[in-house]
Amino acid sequence: MIRTLIAGLGNMGLSHALAHNHHEDSEIVGLVDRSGRSLPEELDGYPRFSSFEEALAATKPDLVCIATYSDSHADYAVAAMEAGAHVFVEKPLATTVADAQRVADTAARLGKKLVVGYILRHHPSWIRLIKEARALGGPYVFRLNLNQQSDGPTWETHKQLMQTTSPIVDCGVHYVDVMCQVTDAAPVRVHGMGLRLSDEIAEDMYNYGQFQVIFADGSVGWYEAGWGPMMSETAHFVKDIVSPRGAVSIVTLSDHDSDSVEGHTKVGTLKIHRAGGDELVDFPGEPGHQELCDAEQAFMLRAITQDIDLTRHAQDAVQSLRICLAADESIRSGRAIDL
Repeated sequence: MIRTLIAGLGNMGLSHALAHNHHEDSEIVGLVDRSGRSLPEELDGYPRFSSFEEALAATKPDLVCIATYSDSHADYAVAAMEAGAHVFVEKPLATTVADAQRVADTAARLGKKLVVGYILRHHPSWIRLIKEARALGGPYVFRLNLNQQSDGPTWETHKQLMQTTSPIVDCGVHYVDVMCQVTDAAPVRVHGMGLRLSDEIAEDMYNYGQFQVIFADGSVGWYEAGWGPMMSETAHFVKDIVSPRGAVSIVTLSDHDSDSVEGHTKVGTLKIHRAGGDELVDFPGEPGHQELCDAEQAFMLRAITQDIDLTRHAQDAVQSLRICLAADESIRSGRAIDL
Protein backbone atom coordinates (compact mmCIF):
# COMPACT_ATOMS: atom_id res chain seq x y z
CA MET A 1 0.00 0.00 0.00
CA ILE A 2 1.41 3.41 -1.02
CA ARG A 3 0.94 6.12 1.61
CA THR A 4 -0.16 9.28 -0.21
CA LEU A 5 -0.25 12.93 0.85
CA ILE A 6 -2.38 15.31 -1.26
CA ALA A 7 -1.35 18.99 -1.26
CA GLY A 8 -3.95 21.39 -2.65
CA LEU A 9 -7.67 20.70 -2.91
CA GLY A 10 -8.78 22.97 -5.72
CA ASN A 11 -10.29 21.57 -8.90
CA MET A 12 -7.37 19.31 -9.84
CA GLY A 13 -6.27 18.43 -6.31
CA LEU A 14 -9.77 17.36 -5.35
CA SER A 15 -10.01 15.10 -8.39
CA HIS A 16 -6.61 13.57 -7.61
CA ALA A 17 -7.67 13.01 -3.99
CA LEU A 18 -10.80 11.21 -5.17
CA ALA A 19 -8.67 9.09 -7.50
CA HIS A 20 -6.45 7.97 -4.63
CA ASN A 21 -9.45 7.44 -2.37
CA HIS A 22 -10.82 4.95 -4.91
CA HIS A 23 -7.54 3.18 -5.77
CA GLU A 24 -6.86 -0.09 -3.98
CA ASP A 25 -3.09 0.46 -3.93
CA SER A 26 -3.17 3.93 -2.34
CA GLU A 27 -3.84 5.02 1.23
CA ILE A 28 -4.37 8.74 1.79
CA VAL A 29 -2.50 9.78 4.95
CA GLY A 30 -3.24 13.50 4.79
CA LEU A 31 -4.77 16.41 2.91
CA VAL A 32 -3.15 19.86 2.80
CA ASP A 33 -5.59 22.72 2.31
CA ARG A 34 -5.21 26.26 3.57
CA SER A 35 -8.73 27.31 2.64
CA GLY A 36 -10.64 25.02 5.00
CA ARG A 37 -13.18 24.35 2.26
CA SER A 38 -15.92 21.75 2.48
CA LEU A 39 -15.05 18.36 1.05
CA PRO A 40 -17.05 15.46 -0.36
CA GLU A 41 -18.15 13.08 2.38
CA GLU A 42 -15.78 10.35 1.19
CA LEU A 43 -12.77 12.61 1.94
CA ASP A 44 -13.98 13.98 5.26
CA GLY A 45 -12.29 11.39 7.47
CA TYR A 46 -8.69 12.03 6.41
CA PRO A 47 -6.28 14.14 8.52
CA ARG A 48 -6.14 17.74 7.31
CA PHE A 49 -3.23 20.14 7.53
CA SER A 50 -2.84 23.83 6.74
CA SER A 51 0.96 23.56 6.42
CA PHE A 52 2.68 21.46 3.77
CA GLU A 53 5.85 21.20 5.81
CA GLU A 54 3.93 20.02 8.87
CA ALA A 55 2.00 17.47 6.85
CA LEU A 56 5.16 16.11 5.21
CA ALA A 57 6.87 15.64 8.58
CA ALA A 58 3.82 14.18 10.30
CA THR A 59 2.68 11.69 7.66
CA LYS A 60 6.01 10.50 6.17
CA PRO A 61 4.35 9.62 2.84
CA ASP A 62 5.60 7.37 0.05
CA LEU A 63 3.98 9.65 -2.54
CA VAL A 64 3.12 13.34 -2.53
CA CYS A 65 0.55 14.67 -5.00
CA ILE A 66 1.07 18.43 -5.47
CA ALA A 67 -1.82 20.46 -6.87
CA THR A 68 -1.12 23.85 -5.28
CA TYR A 69 -0.48 27.14 -7.12
CA SER A 70 2.38 27.04 -9.62
CA ASP A 71 4.86 29.13 -7.65
CA SER A 72 5.05 26.46 -4.92
CA HIS A 73 5.43 23.43 -7.20
CA ALA A 74 9.22 23.27 -7.41
CA ASP A 75 9.96 23.81 -3.72
CA TYR A 76 7.25 21.39 -2.60
CA ALA A 77 8.39 18.73 -5.07
CA VAL A 78 12.03 18.97 -4.02
CA ALA A 79 11.11 18.95 -0.31
CA ALA A 80 8.95 15.86 -0.82
CA MET A 81 11.69 13.97 -2.64
CA GLU A 82 14.30 15.00 -0.10
CA ALA A 83 11.95 13.57 2.55
CA GLY A 84 11.90 10.23 0.70
CA ALA A 85 8.69 10.49 -1.31
CA HIS A 86 7.91 10.07 -4.98
CA VAL A 87 6.09 13.03 -6.54
CA PHE A 88 3.16 13.76 -8.80
CA VAL A 89 3.02 17.50 -9.53
CA GLU A 90 0.43 19.39 -11.53
CA LYS A 91 1.51 21.39 -14.55
CA PRO A 92 3.34 23.63 -14.97
CA LEU A 93 6.24 21.88 -13.26
CA ALA A 94 7.62 25.24 -12.09
CA THR A 95 7.56 28.94 -12.92
CA THR A 96 11.16 29.06 -14.19
CA VAL A 97 13.20 26.71 -16.34
CA ALA A 98 15.91 26.60 -13.66
CA ASP A 99 13.41 25.45 -11.04
CA ALA A 100 11.91 22.86 -13.40
CA GLN A 101 15.38 21.47 -14.09
CA ARG A 102 16.11 21.48 -10.36
CA VAL A 103 13.08 19.26 -9.76
CA ALA A 104 14.03 16.88 -12.59
CA ASP A 105 17.63 16.72 -11.37
CA THR A 106 16.51 16.00 -7.81
CA ALA A 107 14.35 13.10 -9.00
CA ALA A 108 17.30 11.66 -10.95
CA ARG A 109 19.76 12.15 -8.08
CA LEU A 110 17.50 10.55 -5.47
CA GLY A 111 16.01 7.86 -7.71
CA LYS A 112 12.46 9.13 -7.15
CA LYS A 113 9.57 8.87 -9.59
CA LEU A 114 8.39 12.22 -10.93
CA VAL A 115 5.18 12.51 -12.94
CA VAL A 116 3.91 15.87 -14.21
CA GLY A 117 0.16 16.37 -14.69
CA TYR A 118 -0.05 16.30 -18.48
CA ILE A 119 -3.55 14.85 -18.50
CA LEU A 120 -3.76 14.59 -22.30
CA ARG A 121 -1.04 11.91 -22.22
CA HIS A 122 -3.60 9.61 -20.62
CA HIS A 123 -6.49 10.42 -22.97
CA PRO A 124 -7.08 7.72 -25.62
CA SER A 125 -8.41 10.24 -28.13
CA TRP A 126 -5.36 12.50 -27.85
CA ILE A 127 -3.05 9.49 -27.96
CA ARG A 128 -4.74 8.54 -31.26
CA LEU A 129 -4.40 12.09 -32.60
CA ILE A 130 -0.65 12.08 -31.91
CA LYS A 131 -0.25 8.62 -33.46
CA GLU A 132 -2.11 9.62 -36.64
CA ALA A 133 -0.14 12.87 -36.97
CA ARG A 134 3.19 11.06 -36.61
CA ALA A 135 2.10 8.53 -39.24
CA LEU A 136 1.60 11.36 -41.74
CA GLY A 137 5.20 12.51 -41.31
CA GLY A 138 6.51 16.06 -41.01
CA PRO A 139 7.32 18.82 -41.17
CA TYR A 140 4.15 19.97 -39.43
CA VAL A 141 1.95 22.98 -38.96
CA PHE A 142 0.41 23.00 -35.47
CA ARG A 143 -2.66 25.19 -34.90
CA LEU A 144 -3.84 24.87 -31.30
CA ASN A 145 -5.71 27.11 -28.91
CA LEU A 146 -7.82 27.13 -25.75
CA ASN A 147 -9.68 30.34 -24.94
CA GLN A 148 -11.91 30.32 -21.86
CA GLN A 149 -14.81 32.71 -21.40
CA SER A 150 -14.53 32.52 -17.63
CA ASP A 151 -16.66 34.36 -15.11
CA GLY A 152 -17.77 33.97 -11.51
CA PRO A 153 -15.68 31.51 -9.47
CA THR A 154 -13.64 30.40 -12.51
CA TRP A 155 -12.62 33.98 -13.30
CA GLU A 156 -11.62 34.41 -9.65
CA THR A 157 -9.45 31.30 -9.94
CA HIS A 158 -7.91 32.58 -13.16
CA LYS A 159 -7.11 35.93 -11.55
CA GLN A 160 -5.44 34.09 -8.68
CA LEU A 161 -3.40 32.00 -11.12
CA MET A 162 -2.34 35.12 -13.01
CA GLN A 163 -0.60 36.46 -9.93
CA THR A 164 2.27 34.19 -10.97
CA THR A 165 1.45 32.45 -14.29
CA SER A 166 0.02 33.64 -17.60
CA PRO A 167 -2.59 31.65 -19.57
CA ILE A 168 -0.14 30.71 -22.31
CA VAL A 169 2.17 29.12 -19.75
CA ASP A 170 -0.45 27.49 -17.52
CA CYS A 171 -2.45 25.96 -20.40
CA GLY A 172 0.18 26.08 -23.11
CA VAL A 173 2.45 23.41 -21.66
CA HIS A 174 -0.24 20.79 -22.43
CA TYR A 175 -0.40 21.63 -26.11
CA VAL A 176 3.28 22.37 -26.64
CA ASP A 177 3.86 18.92 -25.17
CA VAL A 178 1.58 17.56 -27.91
CA MET A 179 3.63 19.42 -30.54
CA CYS A 180 6.87 17.99 -29.13
CA GLN A 181 5.49 14.44 -29.01
CA VAL A 182 4.54 14.69 -32.69
CA THR A 183 7.67 16.26 -34.14
CA ASP A 184 10.49 15.05 -31.81
CA ALA A 185 12.50 18.03 -33.14
CA ALA A 186 14.18 20.62 -30.94
CA PRO A 187 12.60 24.08 -30.70
CA VAL A 188 14.66 26.81 -32.35
CA ARG A 189 12.87 30.14 -31.92
CA VAL A 190 9.74 31.50 -30.21
CA HIS A 191 7.86 34.74 -30.88
CA GLY A 192 4.93 35.80 -28.72
CA MET A 193 2.47 38.64 -28.30
CA GLY A 194 -0.13 39.33 -25.66
CA LEU A 195 -2.54 41.89 -24.23
CA ARG A 196 -3.97 42.82 -20.85
CA LEU A 197 -7.74 42.99 -21.38
CA SER A 198 -8.86 43.59 -17.79
CA ASP A 199 -8.15 46.12 -15.06
CA GLU A 200 -8.78 43.33 -12.54
CA ILE A 201 -5.30 41.84 -13.09
CA ALA A 202 -1.85 43.28 -12.39
CA GLU A 203 -0.44 45.79 -14.85
CA ASP A 204 2.52 43.51 -15.64
CA MET A 205 0.28 40.54 -16.49
CA TYR A 206 -1.79 39.75 -19.59
CA ASN A 207 -4.85 37.53 -19.86
CA TYR A 208 -4.60 36.95 -23.63
CA GLY A 209 -1.53 35.65 -25.43
CA GLN A 210 -0.41 33.82 -28.54
CA PHE A 211 2.92 32.60 -29.81
CA GLN A 212 4.65 30.95 -32.72
CA VAL A 213 7.43 28.38 -32.35
CA ILE A 214 9.80 27.08 -35.03
CA PHE A 215 11.33 23.61 -34.71
CA ALA A 216 14.63 22.29 -36.09
CA ASP A 217 12.85 20.06 -38.64
CA GLY A 218 11.05 23.09 -40.14
CA SER A 219 7.79 22.48 -38.27
CA VAL A 220 5.94 25.58 -37.11
CA GLY A 221 3.43 25.87 -34.28
CA TRP A 222 0.86 28.41 -33.14
CA TYR A 223 -0.79 28.45 -29.75
CA GLU A 224 -3.30 30.91 -28.31
CA ALA A 225 -4.90 31.18 -24.86
CA GLY A 226 -7.11 33.73 -23.16
CA TRP A 227 -9.00 33.88 -19.86
CA GLY A 228 -11.83 36.13 -18.77
CA PRO A 229 -15.45 37.20 -19.22
CA MET A 230 -14.54 39.20 -22.33
CA MET A 231 -13.19 36.22 -24.30
CA SER A 232 -15.04 35.11 -27.43
CA GLU A 233 -16.32 31.54 -27.69
CA THR A 234 -16.06 31.65 -31.49
CA ALA A 235 -13.26 29.27 -32.53
CA HIS A 236 -12.18 28.98 -28.90
CA PHE A 237 -11.10 25.35 -29.34
CA VAL A 238 -8.87 24.77 -32.40
CA LYS A 239 -6.87 21.55 -32.58
CA ASP A 240 -5.35 21.07 -36.02
CA ILE A 241 -2.11 19.39 -37.22
CA VAL A 242 -1.16 19.68 -40.92
CA SER A 243 1.63 17.92 -42.83
CA PRO A 244 2.59 17.56 -46.52
CA ARG A 245 0.57 14.31 -46.60
CA GLY A 246 -2.61 15.56 -44.96
CA ALA A 247 -4.03 16.71 -41.66
CA VAL A 248 -5.45 15.49 -38.37
CA SER A 249 -8.03 17.67 -36.66
CA ILE A 250 -10.51 17.69 -33.83
CA VAL A 251 -13.65 18.79 -35.63
CA THR A 252 -16.30 18.54 -32.95
CA LEU A 253 -16.30 19.49 -29.31
CA SER A 254 -18.52 18.36 -26.49
CA ASP A 255 -21.60 20.38 -25.56
CA HIS A 256 -19.71 21.99 -22.66
CA ASP A 257 -18.82 25.65 -22.99
CA SER A 258 -15.31 27.09 -22.92
CA ASP A 259 -15.46 27.57 -19.14
CA SER A 260 -16.06 23.86 -18.49
CA VAL A 261 -13.18 21.62 -17.44
CA GLU A 262 -14.89 18.72 -19.23
CA GLY A 263 -14.88 20.71 -22.46
CA HIS A 264 -11.10 21.13 -22.38
CA THR A 265 -10.41 17.41 -22.85
CA LYS A 266 -13.39 16.07 -24.82
CA VAL A 267 -12.55 15.26 -28.42
CA GLY A 268 -15.81 14.11 -29.99
CA THR A 269 -14.67 13.35 -33.54
CA LEU A 270 -11.22 13.15 -35.09
CA LYS A 271 -10.93 13.98 -38.79
CA ILE A 272 -8.02 12.41 -40.65
CA HIS A 273 -7.51 14.02 -44.07
CA ARG A 274 -5.37 12.45 -46.77
CA ALA A 275 -5.17 12.95 -50.53
CA GLY A 276 -7.47 9.98 -51.10
CA GLY A 277 -10.24 11.30 -48.87
CA ASP A 278 -11.24 11.89 -45.26
CA GLU A 279 -11.74 9.48 -42.36
CA LEU A 280 -13.85 10.37 -39.34
CA VAL A 281 -13.05 8.63 -36.05
CA ASP A 282 -15.63 8.91 -33.27
CA PHE A 283 -14.90 8.44 -29.58
CA PRO A 284 -18.32 7.82 -28.02
CA GLY A 285 -16.92 6.36 -24.80
CA GLU A 286 -14.11 8.78 -24.14
CA PRO A 287 -13.32 9.40 -20.46
CA GLY A 288 -14.51 12.40 -18.47
CA HIS A 289 -12.30 14.62 -16.33
CA GLN A 290 -12.44 12.46 -13.21
CA GLU A 291 -11.70 9.31 -15.19
CA LEU A 292 -8.65 11.00 -16.69
CA CYS A 293 -7.43 12.00 -13.23
CA ASP A 294 -7.99 8.40 -12.15
CA ALA A 295 -5.81 7.27 -15.07
CA GLU A 296 -3.08 9.78 -14.21
CA GLN A 297 -2.86 8.62 -10.62
CA ALA A 298 -3.02 4.95 -11.63
CA PHE A 299 -0.02 5.61 -13.89
CA MET A 300 1.80 7.33 -11.01
CA LEU A 301 1.24 4.32 -8.78
CA ARG A 302 2.35 1.90 -11.51
CA ALA A 303 5.49 3.95 -12.06
CA ILE A 304 6.39 3.34 -8.42
CA THR A 305 5.45 -0.34 -8.16
CA GLN A 306 6.78 -1.32 -11.59
CA ASP A 307 9.84 0.95 -11.53
CA ILE A 308 8.96 2.65 -14.83
CA ASP A 309 11.76 4.80 -16.27
CA LEU A 310 10.45 8.39 -16.28
CA THR A 311 13.63 10.14 -17.45
CA ARG A 312 12.15 11.14 -20.83
CA HIS A 313 8.91 12.22 -19.14
CA ALA A 314 10.81 14.70 -16.95
CA GLN A 315 12.85 15.98 -19.90
CA ASP A 316 9.67 16.53 -21.93
CA ALA A 317 8.09 18.49 -19.06
CA VAL A 318 11.11 20.79 -18.83
CA GLN A 319 11.18 21.23 -22.62
CA SER A 320 7.53 22.21 -23.00
CA LEU A 321 7.84 24.65 -20.10
CA ARG A 322 10.99 26.14 -21.64
CA ILE A 323 9.09 26.91 -24.85
CA CYS A 324 6.13 28.49 -23.04
CA LEU A 325 8.35 30.58 -20.78
CA ALA A 326 10.29 31.74 -23.83
CA ALA A 327 6.96 32.87 -25.31
CA ASP A 328 6.20 34.74 -22.09
CA GLU A 329 9.62 36.40 -22.25
CA SER A 330 8.99 37.33 -25.88
CA ILE A 331 5.69 38.98 -24.98
CA ARG A 332 7.27 40.96 -22.16
CA SER A 333 10.42 41.95 -24.10
CA GLY A 334 8.86 42.54 -27.51
CA ARG A 335 11.45 40.38 -29.30
CA ALA A 336 11.79 36.84 -30.59
CA ILE A 337 13.62 34.42 -28.31
CA ASP A 338 16.22 32.04 -29.71
CA LEU A 339 16.37 28.64 -28.04
